[in-house]
Amino acid sequence: MTLPRSRARAVAIVAAGALVLPLAACSQMGGSYVAPVPVEVAGSFAGSGSSAQEKAMAAWIEGFTAEHPEVEISYDAIGSGGGREEFLAGKVAFAGSDAALSEDELDASAEVCAGGNGIDLPVYVSPISVAFNLEGIDRLNLRAEVIARIFTGQITRWDDAAIAADNPDADLPSLAIVPVHRADDSGTTENFTDYLSQVVPEQWPHEADGVWPLEGGQAADGTDGVTDFVRKNPGAVTYADASRTAELGNAAIRVGNQFVPFTPEAAASAVDVSPLIDGRTKYDLAYEIDRKTTESYAYPLVLVSYAIVCSRYTDKPTGRFVKEFLAYVASPEGQQRAAEAAGSAPISEFVQRNVEEAAKSIYLG
Repeated sequence: MTLPRSRARAVAIVAAGALVLPLAACSQMGGSYVAPVPVEVAGSFAGSGSSAQEKAMAAWIEGFTAEHPEVEISYDAIGSGGGREEFLAGKVAFAGSDAALSEDELDASAEVCAGGNGIDLPVYVSPISVAFNLEGIDRLNLRAEVIARIFTGQITRWDDAAIAADNPDADLPSLAIVPVHRADDSGTTENFTDYLSQVVPEQWPHEADGVWPLEGGQAADGTDGVTDFVRKNPGAVTYADASRTAELGNAAIRVGNQFVPFTPEAAASAVDVSPLIDGRTKYDLAYEIDRKTTESYAYPLVLVSYAIVCSRYTDKPTGRFVKEFLAYVASPEGQQRAAEAAGSAPISEFVQRNVEEAAKSIYLG
């Protein structure tokens, strides 16, 4: 069987076609994770972007600045699209984004990256929850086609037969459904619409996009905006980073022949079965998530959130900071901090090492 170029690239990189390697394979790639020797860095640096990363970013900044007291870091959670815009405008040293740079954005990055290019490095993995506010109901089984029809306004009440069919034991109320989408350009929206467009294109005939494709409807800015609205309004439903949906009901989605609830481990498994996007530069680690997987241990409604940085910095203090900060974020300590603060899934040891290699490759001068 001939593999697609993207799959072939992933296989070539990991030598086994998967992102989680057995220890024997890891030893062939250089052994277990070894923490890099810290380099002294100082100065004030800014990042912006993904609101999904906000809690993890706060934990990373706290841990990194404890080790580097001469560094100040600010992070403005303005949304993934805003972060990419500020990065490409040279306003921030790095961006957080729940969607990788597009081909046009990669081309545009040459200017801000001193003739180099932007690179996408996966540092945060989290399931996206379809979260709702229904009194006394903590979980519902929702197929992708039902989710699509809810968000297109075709299913308008919670006791609709299409919802009841997969939830025979739930006491569904005769209550209006209020779908809530992101008002800002959002990587979470791009991942959510990508899932629907790939899995149920007939019910969701829209391309993946960070901007909500339908006119009208209830909208709010940022992850906190949509989840706060749902908490305050019975019958409301949204899509959001699962770590931010506490005290709400959450859907299990259909994968293969089973309904799979989100967990960090299931989200990480969805990444492990997915290839890298074809045609990127050597150190770019942008994934093409397999939304159609039938593996019941995987939860394919997942976001992989990236740190977006330059492959080349002419400002050496900024470059040194980016290299060291990335190494910390991807380290076991950094990933554990994120998991504790945000409930994210730690990236695999193999991905940790690849991010570290990418950080080392950043050119200063």
